[in-house]
Amino acid sequence: MISIKYQRLRNISVSYDKEFWDAYASENEAKYNEEFAKFVRDLASSLGCTSILEIGCGTGIDLRLFPESCRVFGVDLNEMALGIARQKMPTSTFKNGDITSLPFEDSSIDFVFTHQLLNYLDDKTLEKGVSEMYRVARKYIMNCEKFEESEKQITHNQKYRNMKKWWMDYKVKIISNVDMHEEIEPDKSRFTLLRKL
Repeated sequence: MISIKYQRLRNISVSYDKEFWDAYASENEAKYNEEFAKFVRDLASSLGCTSILEIGCGTGIDLRLFPESCRVFGVDLNEMALGIARQKMPTSTFKNGDITSLPFEDSSIDFVFTHQLLNYLDDKTLEKGVSEMYRVARKYIMNCEKFEESEKQITHNQKYRNMKKWWMDYKVKIISNVDMHEEIEPDKSRFTLLRKL
């Protein structure tokens, strides 16, 4: 069933508003949340993960606390953001790419995560993105997204997500699906952690 879904979704492309994301990248540094960055680092480390990928990494603010002993990767469509990420983290690897066609081999990354990226995707793009996250993950997948059970619209280009339901057709074990504490994530994102089976 997963391979049929993958074949059907192969040709989906991401809609990209360069002006919006350039402005977002300019503001990204001011959004640095050290508590969230510590949380991601400590979680991945506690799970024994040595390769980390953030999809929609922006300027890399969520990846900055990983030790150099970890292989750290980031993917984003915005070259301006990637330039900042490369400058701030020269030993990490940042690639231009999108969630529908991740530039990584199957089962090649221990810990794959998103942080308020999936709220910006339409349903077809998200469906393909879930398939790609599953494909490249070796061990764990984490989604931290603004949550609403019914996935209603937040703004014209943002939608609440219920990530648990998006993973039901995949061979995963749901380890956690809870709201994050506001001291770690002030937007109170839903923390969904999965173990790939």
